[in-house]
Amino acid sequence: MLDERGHNLPVGTICIEDIEIGMTRSVSKTIGDAEIRAFAEISTDHNPVHLDDDYAQDTIFQGRIAHGMLTAALISAVIGEQLPGHGTVYLGQSLKFLAPVRPGDRVEAVVTVAGIDHARRRVTLDCACRVGDTVVLKGEALVLAPSRKFD
Repeated sequence: MLDERGHNLPVGTICIEDIEIGMTRSVSKTIGDAEIRAFAEISTDHNPVHLDDDYAQDTIFQGRIAHGMLTAALISAVIGEQLPGHGTVYLGQSLKFLAPVRPGDRVEAVVTVAGIDHARRRVTLDCACRVGDTVVLKGEALVLAPSRKFD
């Protein structure tokens, strides 16, 4: 989520005891050439569709695109920093890549609580990334949420 100046809201933790169906948090980030090149180095995925303009021009994308997992990493940022936040443990994630993210695109990752299993501290989260009005990625995450009972 963004504050009135368009900045991401502060990080933190929402414990399982305070999570409710429909809660939503988000983060926005422009994915530029520097992010794409850094992700290629970190992941060792140097596919030329991400890095070489001439090569990418001759693909179905007709130009360079960001790594899908770079886009998905913004979902991880929301989950690890905001909802549920610090202390959250990822148990699973499904992803469907629907449209490319191009260098210079501003991506908004949105995470919404879809289900809660209080007894097991598990939270199901609907996840989506958008560039403008276009959904570029959607999926579902299952996480183990932090609890005040285990501080």
